[in-house]
Amino acid sequence: MDQLEKDVTQTLQRYERFGIDLGLDRILWLLERLGSPHHRVPILHVAGTNGKGSVCAYLSAILTAAGYRVGRYTSPHLVHWTERICINEQPIAVDRLLSALAKVEAVIDGHQPSPTQFEVLTAAAWTIFAEAELDVAVIEVGLGGRLDATNVCDRPLVSIITSLSREHWQRLGPTLSHIAREKAGILKAGCPAIIGPLPDEAAQVVRERIAALGCPAIWPSPAQLLPQERSAQGYPLAKVGEVTYPLPLLGAVQQTNSALVIAAIEVLQTQGWNISTTAIQTGMAQARWPGRLQYSEWQGMPLLIDGAHNPAAAKALRQYVDQVHRGPVCWLMGMLSTKDHADIFQALLRPGDRLMLVPVGDHSSAQPTELAALAQSTCEGLASCDTAETLIEGLQQLQRTATSTDFTVLCGSLYLIGEFLRLSHLEGAMLS
Repeated sequence: MDQLEKDVTQTLQRYERFGIDLGLDRILWLLERLGSPHHRVPILHVAGTNGKGSVCAYLSAILTAAGYRVGRYTSPHLVHWTERICINEQPIAVDRLLSALAKVEAVIDGHQPSPTQFEVLTAAAWTIFAEAELDVAVIEVGLGGRLDATNVCDRPLVSIITSLSREHWQRLGPTLSHIAREKAGILKAGCPAIIGPLPDEAAQVVRERIAALGCPAIWPSPAQLLPQERSAQGYPLAKVGEVTYPLPLLGAVQQTNSALVIAAIEVLQTQGWNISTTAIQTGMAQARWPGRLQYSEWQGMPLLIDGAHNPAAAKALRQYVDQVHRGPVCWLMGMLSTKDHADIFQALLRPGDRLMLVPVGDHSSAQPTELAALAQSTCEGLASCDTAETLIEGLQQLQRTATSTDFTVLCGSLYLIGEFLRLSHLEGAMLS
């Protein structure tokens, strides 16, 4: 990490102690003093439990391919803070982020409640996007929706809710209805809404909100796969209506995510945005979303890496693994202390599988020994269940015993995936 990256980290760490404190008063106060940059950029707003990131990646890539100047704001990052703020698919320069953070800090009033880390970074993103004179920005909700710091625009071009399951219930509410109410908080009166498949209890809440606001709403069906056809890049082809396009991101869930994207693009086309079928196809082929169903390796040991940090994502991961591999799986996992560990284990583990548990570094990690006991009670037929004190020790242990038939998956936390990517980068730098 160079000095500028350290400066960014040190700046943002000053606000880490304020934790997560949902609410709009502080961010609106900040943005007003920054000249209301959020009013200068049209946005597409994306909420949901899973699928937000890939939907944002597709949208950003398509709009960039169509010739627009496009911002993208997502979280968390995997390796560098700058990954969260992109312009035309490229993370912003570190010095540009530092400059924006300095502008935000300059308007913070010590006599007012301090903004949170996410609010400071969100204000910096709006500042960067406004100064860049973007045509449009794709904005991912950080947590929930109604009280999330990104929920400051009254007239989004399109609002999208990708999916909904029971996650962050400690902050969003104990039931799917409570969580759906928070996610539906991004919907705005008269603004188009694109809604993914939701549990019945949640769908009812969202439908009621749509009716109350008079939102033109679309609930797309998943895209149709064309199993016998491939794109020029070798990607599977999918079809929605008359539009055929490649699917570079892995997993059956991308049929749903991509259908939401096509629906949103069609809404933009009716609003006068010039987005051709060629731009859709080119953008989809170029979309990248690292750390989600991504193949990698560690010292010659093949790995599938995936964030899979909640039960719904774990089920999607297991579904993909079952499609591409027959036989036992070796899982290398670490999870945050706040996650639904038992439900994730239940979704992933099968008799005969092997499990290696490690802590998630620099975060509120669940203890590997406690996870091991839970995993063995959840799936009594595990072939082995071991722990290591660090991710690199876990990788080294697995690498020493790896065979040519092993199928190894690293998952459980996006922060763990980020740690792996940093280790891989360092290893590559030492070998070069």
